Amino acid sequence: MTSSRSFLGIPVEGDITAGSTRVEQKPIEKLQPILQAVLDDPTIVEFGWQQYTPYFNDGDPCEFSVHGLWVRTTADADVEDEYELEMRGHRSLGKVTAEWAENPESGRREKTGETYEGPDRGRYDRCRALETAVEGGAFEHVLLDAFGDHAHVTVRRDGIEVEFYAHD
Repeated sequence: MTSSRSFLGIPVEGDITAGSTRVEQKPIEKLQPILQAVLDDPTIVEFGWQQYTPYFNDGDPCEFSVHGLWVRTTADADVEDEYELEMRGHRSLGKVTAEWAENPESGRREKTGETYEGPDRGRYDRCRALETAVEGGAFEHVLLDAFGDHAHVTVRRDGIEVEFYAHD
């Protein structure tokens, strides 16, 4: 795409190839209240995620990101596989199901509402907000600086444990 931009007052012409579509980064202070809201819930035992830069990405650039937020509640003491504790369909946090209907004017299906199934919508929403914050990309620099690359992070009230995360 041809540009009529300037750089420090100097005209720039030519084809400008867009760079990374990375999310704008936020400071750690913005993450703290989201994290604290989950830590303050007495039924949350621990939570965590994996963060890493892939070794190979089918020719695309390999970029650091965070994946798989999981939450263990007091009701999940017997669950060993953290994959079962990820937010989608979490057995003790519940789930939200979107409701859709066709819009006669546009002819498209549109979201018309949602239904929550579970014990505590507030708890679910706080955990979902944490998932969005951690996996959404806005805190990648903060998380990379704090816990490093190729890390499995487990957060508890009394401390944070970081282990090397081996991935494909």
